Amino acid sequence: MALLLGFLLLLGLHGDTMSEGPPPSSTYIPDGLKFEFPPTNYETKDSYEAGPTGIFFQIVHIFLHMVQPNAFPEDILRKVVQKKFDLSTDYEKPENVVLILKIIYYEIGIIICAVLGLLFIILMPLVGFVFSLCRCCNKCGGEMHQRQKKNGAALKNYFTLSLLVICIFISIGIIYGFVANQHIRTHIEKTRKLSESNFNDLRTLLNATPGQIDYVLDQYTTTKARAFSDLDNIKLLLGGGIFEHLKPRVVPVLDDIKAMAEEIQETRETLVEVNSILTDVRHLSANLSDSLSNVKRNLEQALNDPMCSVHPVMTTCSNIMNSLRLLDGSIDFDQLPSLDEQIGNLNDILQTNLSSLVQKGYKSFNAIPGIVQNETVNVVSDVKMTLDSIGSDIKNISKNIPIQDKLSNFIRYLNDTENYIHRHLPTLEEYDSYRWLGSLVVCCLLTLIVIFYCLGLLCGTYGYNQNATPTRRGCVSNTGGIFLMVGVGFSFFFCWLLMTIVVLTFVVGGNVEKLVCEPYQNKKLFQVLDTPYLLNADWKYYLSGMVFNKPDIHLTFEQVYSDCKENKGIYATLKLENTYNISEFLSIKEHTGNINNNFENMNIRIDNIVLLDEAGRRNLMDFSSSGIDKIDYGAFMAATGKNPTKVNLLSFANDLEVKANHLPQGNLKQTLKNNAGILRNIHRDEIIPLQKLMSAVHPKLKELQQKSSGLGVKVANISLVLDSAQDFITNRISTIIAEESKKYGNSIMSYFERYLQWVKISITEQMAACKPVATALDSAIDVFLCSYIIDPLNLFWFGIGKATAFLLPAIIFAVKLAKYYRRMDSEDVYDDDVETIPMKNMENANTGSRRHQAPSMENAN
Repeated sequence: MALLLGFLLLLGLHGDTMSEGPPPSSTYIPDGLKFEFPPTNYETKDSYEAGPTGIFFQIVHIFLHMVQPNAFPEDILRKVVQKKFDLSTDYEKPENVVLILKIIYYEIGIIICAVLGLLFIILMPLVGFVFSLCRCCNKCGGEMHQRQKKNGAALKNYFTLSLLVICIFISIGIIYGFVANQHIRTHIEKTRKLSESNFNDLRTLLNATPGQIDYVLDQYTTTKARAFSDLDNIKLLLGGGIFEHLKPRVVPVLDDIKAMAEEIQETRETLVEVNSILTDVRHLSANLSDSLSNVKRNLEQALNDPMCSVHPVMTTCSNIMNSLRLLDGSIDFDQLPSLDEQIGNLNDILQTNLSSLVQKGYKSFNAIPGIVQNETVNVVSDVKMTLDSIGSDIKNISKNIPIQDKLSNFIRYLNDTENYIHRHLPTLEEYDSYRWLGSLVVCCLLTLIVIFYCLGLLCGTYGYNQNATPTRRGCVSNTGGIFLMVGVGFSFFFCWLLMTIVVLTFVVGGNVEKLVCEPYQNKKLFQVLDTPYLLNADWKYYLSGMVFNKPDIHLTFEQVYSDCKENKGIYATLKLENTYNISEFLSIKEHTGNINNNFENMNIRIDNIVLLDEAGRRNLMDFSSSGIDKIDYGAFMAATGKNPTKVNLLSFANDLEVKANHLPQGNLKQTLKNNAGILRNIHRDEIIPLQKLMSAVHPKLKELQQKSSGLGVKVANISLVLDSAQDFITNRISTIIAEESKKYGNSIMSYFERYLQWVKISITEQMAACKPVATALDSAIDVFLCSYIIDPLNLFWFGIGKATAFLLPAIIFAVKLAKYYRRMDSEDVYDDDVETIPMKNMENANTGSRRHQAPSMENAN
């Protein structure tokens, strides 16, 4: 039923690909857009586990493989199907004879087992009847007489142990039977829940289909919103793209000009500061020269003192006189050129505000995105109208698909099928209760037989007294023997009936397992059904003939089942592209062509972008010819780098004071000390400030030298790059606008192309994932038929058959062993150790002759 239902589902949905139901969770993310199906949860598990009883089923499978080791008869089954399972007609034809012989060869293992079972069924009642008659004639162990044997004790123990082992084996078979019987009952009770879960899954698959279609179509709104957002941001996206394209060529040169404007201002400020410091240095240097001249003159006058003509003062005075030539300035700053001309040139240059001109260039260039936005207002409006029309066409898709009618018809059939199954499930459960009761009776019969044997062993073993003669055995031992014989009687009476049940269930269960369950699991059954021209002589592929009425399309049962098992969509599973090409249906080339034309034909005019006007260019050239690069910075730095005096005044003053201290007291000594103090004051008040000014101006001169170095080349390079950038904007702007417009248009259209691609993937691979169909088929065949019924059925006949087969040796050992437990009517006695004479008890009591009882009472056969 589920197999039929599964394929009816495929047939009911094949008419329209858009009617497929809920797919598994899937996600597609095109540049920030996220399309995702909500996951669909199904009730039915896609796998079944037998649990602890699975090991018993595996044992039966191994036994069946030993009995039936042949591979699945695909060729035989194909020929049988071609003959429509009717082999009665023309059975004398050679091909029919060969086919029958092949069937017999394939079934030889089952046939042999069935024949052995039939022999058991026929012979066991007959043997039981003959055996009972034989015992009535005091034969076959029916004579209640004990014969002596020397190994009687060993035989008794052997028979006891053998019967015990056989009872264990029979008990194991009975356990198999009980387990299989209960397994079928408990799982038949689960059939209702299994069918309901499968129908619910199929109903979920059908009911969710319209919602899935609406969901997929509604995602166009998300896509359109993203496109509208990009259209509204055309200033940043398209205008920004053009701006970014030009930026590497334009911004660096503007930055260089801006830096040059700042450098002009800084150069002028530095040059003015240097000039001011040099003026102060000249003034301080002149004052220093005057001060040193006064000291030098005073010292010369003092050295004219008469004491300098007296030896040894004369030597000191001479040394001092010779050192006076060092009291002069080392630098003549008046010889350095003036910087007023260069400062004047820079002041003239700064009359033009180059920084303001550069900002105008920046402003002109930064206005490109705004110009693009203003120039594309009409284009954006037209594109939005086109996208709205695409949305209207997509929304009309669901209206043009008669999906609701198809779904309502199939859902009605699904409900009818479910009601049919639910109506007949009570009947199935009722029949199963009869089966369960019958199987329980069978197991109980075998259990009863085993109980008789076990009671016989128990009573016989514990009631047996090896010192008692066969005619004097106790009641417990005798009862044990009776139990054994009762078990033998029950065995003969019921074993044929048990074997009949075993043979019937074995033939049915074994063949279903080998011809249905195993080939279904390894898909060989589907391969047989997929044989060309098998199910219909006019159709190469039966399934494609049913679905499309085109039997030449390669659509097979195995492929459909495998795809559904992998949860693929029905569109791809049934290859519905042969009747409905979703790619053509989702084509929007007409609309995309109009949109592309709108973007490609956009007339965006970006004119009058001037990076730097003529005044700015002239300002740059004036700066290059301002003369600051002609200044002799080496002379200035050499002058400011020297010591202001030829000698260190502090050292000179200290030396002068030391020499004065060596002179005798007088005016000369005092005058020399006074002039030493004056020199120290000059160093403090004039030399140190002058040195500070010279130290301050030196790095500024070095900075000016670095800035002015290669000034003409720098300005020439900036002018060259500026001209190149201006020419690039003037000559290439239209090409850049076209390229960026095309890129922007492709970006807008990529949203819809990717959306349609996602729709195509969803419909062809994910929507209406037919896993519930494969699950329903698995539930019907693999779970219900094979796992719920056939596996426990095979376990039942395997266990009951084993137990029944072991009844035969059990009968033999029970009959043998009963003679050792039952009380005999006569026993073997000895007369004068010469002759053994069997006598009845009464006769033994009346005779006066001496009897000698054998020392060990041993069992007879």
